[in-house]
Amino acid sequence: MHAIQIMKTGGPEVLNYTTVERPSPEADEALIKIDTCGINYIDTYHRSGLYPVELPAILGLEAAGVVEAVGSNVTAFKPGDRVAYPNVPGSYAEYICVPVIRMVLVPDELSLELAAASMLQGLTGHALTHSTYPVDSNSQVLIHAAAGGAGQLLVQLCKMKGARVIGTVSTEAKADIAKAAGADDIIFYNDQDFAAETLRLTDQVGVDVIYDSVGKTTFIAGLDALRRRGTMVLFGNASGAPDPVNPALLMQKGSLFLTRPILFDYIADRTELEMRCADLFGWLIDGKISIRIDQKLPLSEAAKAHQLLEGRQTAGKLLLKPYQ
Repeated sequence: MHAIQIMKTGGPEVLNYTTVERPSPEADEALIKIDTCGINYIDTYHRSGLYPVELPAILGLEAAGVVEAVGSNVTAFKPGDRVAYPNVPGSYAEYICVPVIRMVLVPDELSLELAAASMLQGLTGHALTHSTYPVDSNSQVLIHAAAGGAGQLLVQLCKMKGARVIGTVSTEAKADIAKAAGADDIIFYNDQDFAAETLRLTDQVGVDVIYDSVGKTTFIAGLDALRRRGTMVLFGNASGAPDPVNPALLMQKGSLFLTRPILFDYIADRTELEMRCADLFGWLIDGKISIRIDQKLPLSEAAKAHQLLEGRQTAGKLLLKPYQ
């Protein structure tokens, strides 16, 4: 089968479109023929070595497809089932073996493309807005990179719960996208001091929570945009990892809360995984949220996809199609 494999860490050029042996399912696994795999910023961390992986490695953590075969212990899934999964390495490929405990059925009303696109970013958004900091109608929220794939979902989920949303973007075109997702106010972080502007928009009070996927260039300044006892949710490092922070700074800035969540800890239990997926799939089917697909590229063009993502040239989700 074809797959995208790295033999060493580095830039997009290390992504190698190659042929590898098709896997066979173990007793508690299913072999999935991948229809669509999603690209996420964490893939670039694995590729660059920021988050080490064992080499050689096939990248990618999410996909949707059709069950081709099942292991001897599997009874909950059968060949022909449409399924999706998050947080399983090896998804930039035509086939993958997935532990059935990590898989969910995809409703007939939902396309496999949308199912794949909703896995990491959608489940992360659900966890951040419903568990990490449960947003409600009294919340004021700041979302960085509000026009990106994760940002758009966060905006929609916060608005679905009645919150006021302030989004940061880089361009007018991205501002339009964030507004279309529901953002109430827009800050152009290249031209404005986003912390000062956030305080202005909130009558100098600050927001209740910041969802920050950018990291190094926004983290410290963001502490000044929070209200007293506000919460900083740092869930990405698009601009690099933030510098270490002395916990005393949180006291000095207003008894702030800081958390660095990872999705796995919010879907480690199968019941929780199924609950979050059921919510997401239902909202997508009912039109309560939507996912903007920026581009669908052939699997062989994974390097181009990484270049687009790291160059901030996307406004939505990037997908890879093994059989396009």
